[in-house]
Amino acid sequence: MTFDAGPALLFCPGDRPERFAKAAERADAVILDLEDAVSADAKADARAFVAASDLDPARVIVRVNAPDTADFVADLAMLAGSPFRTVMVAKTEDPAALDVFDATYSVIALCETARGVSAADRIAAHDRVIALMWGAEDLVASLGGTSSRYSDGRYRDVARYARARVLMEAGAHGKAAIDAVHIDIDDAAGLAAEAVDAAASGFRATACIHPGQVATIREAYAPDAETLTWARDVLAAAEGERGVFRFRGRMIDEPLLRHARSVAARGV
Repeated sequence: MTFDAGPALLFCPGDRPERFAKAAERADAVILDLEDAVSADAKADARAFVAASDLDPARVIVRVNAPDTADFVADLAMLAGSPFRTVMVAKTEDPAALDVFDATYSVIALCETARGVSAADRIAAHDRVIALMWGAEDLVASLGGTSSRYSDGRYRDVARYARARVLMEAGAHGKAAIDAVHIDIDDAAGLAAEAVDAAASGFRATACIHPGQVATIREAYAPDAETLTWARDVLAAAEGERGVFRFRGRMIDEPLLRHARSVAARGV
């Protein structure tokens, strides 16, 4: 199985069923959240609401609680009787914890703690994992820190390291990488800059927490008309060529052709 959702993945609290359909309509896929967005006393209700949902399973990701919690066990029991089989596992740290999922499940592992980021290579190698995602705030909290960003909105170095490591390990194992949410809902410019960088760096999607962020993410991942035309033209020119060739004043080799294929795929 492969990750084929994106580029805009919208979180929706599992205890707010009145929002499910609208969230699914607005985004490329909806993440029904049973973890951080739901208080402890509402988790049982959230599971019931998710189980009763009639959303298209192909466009639903269910975020379950961390594997070392009792709620994780209850989440899995609910999922077994539901049609939903794409699961985001919060605070993944030990790949062995993912062995509970059989071959019918596709797992998106959240590497959002120091131990999770450290184990990103082994987590990405797990057969059930189709994608890795990272999270800044839980990561910094796991280190005893207080903020993932500087006052000007830039990520601190530790967050930048985690972001790069998750992307690299996902790519090294042929899995997709999902960029973290931009929690400042009013900072559209900051979100746009991060999403543009995510797409250019190789992330396959960006998660978000508000419907108003979806359009910004989609625009960031969509190549502009000039770039898309160049990609399609260079791929057409490559047909019949062997090895390196000249195209519009540039020497084109296989790495540039891979870039062009990526751009063309995002332009579909």
